[in-house]
Amino acid sequence: MTAADSTTPRLTKRRVRTRANLLDAAFAVFAAKGFGRVSIEEVCEAAGYSRGAFYSNFDSLDELFFALYRQRAELIADQVSGALAQDGPDLDVPAAVDRVTEVLLLDLDWLLVKTDFLVYAARRPGVAATLLEHRARLRGAVADRLARARGHTELPAVLGDTDAAAHAVVAAYDGVTTQLLLDKDVDAARAWLKQLLTALLTDGSGTTG
Repeated sequence: MTAADSTTPRLTKRRVRTRANLLDAAFAVFAAKGFGRVSIEEVCEAAGYSRGAFYSNFDSLDELFFALYRQRAELIADQVSGALAQDGPDLDVPAAVDRVTEVLLLDLDWLLVKTDFLVYAARRPGVAATLLEHRARLRGAVADRLARARGHTELPAVLGDTDAAAHAVVAAYDGVTTQLLLDKDVDAARAWLKQLLTALLTDGSGTTG
């Protein structure tokens, strides 16, 4: 093994740690000041790194945000998929809705950052297109689980296919989190989300079929 080979793993771990620290610092600064009102220098200062360290990991604040978004989207997708997977092929929709609403991430700081970025992206078509791709991945995770249960569990016909059902689920989440940003009532948000998802994915009575 050469000297370069022996140092590569250590450098890789250090870079992973640097990247994680930059993401954590950026999240805190974005939540405090709002995306679009934060500079790369402020992120570097909060993380304790130089601009060089930033640019060795990210090309821009946009790219950093999308790294944060991937983290959160993967966490939410894992939470939803995990809650839905417990029933096996026979999806018990009311029970699954209970589990999803109990574990689903409802982080006010993240919702603030995400909303700031949504407004920022809405004025920049290229950024908006990338954000749409990331949102589509989250919907895809929900649609995939619904599709695997489709032969065993009847979904309301009004939803059409599983992709449309996933769109409805994400739209319900968006609506609930918008209200949550204003009233800061997490318990009410979970209760409302449970009611909306039950109405969407069943006949509204809490039973399938």
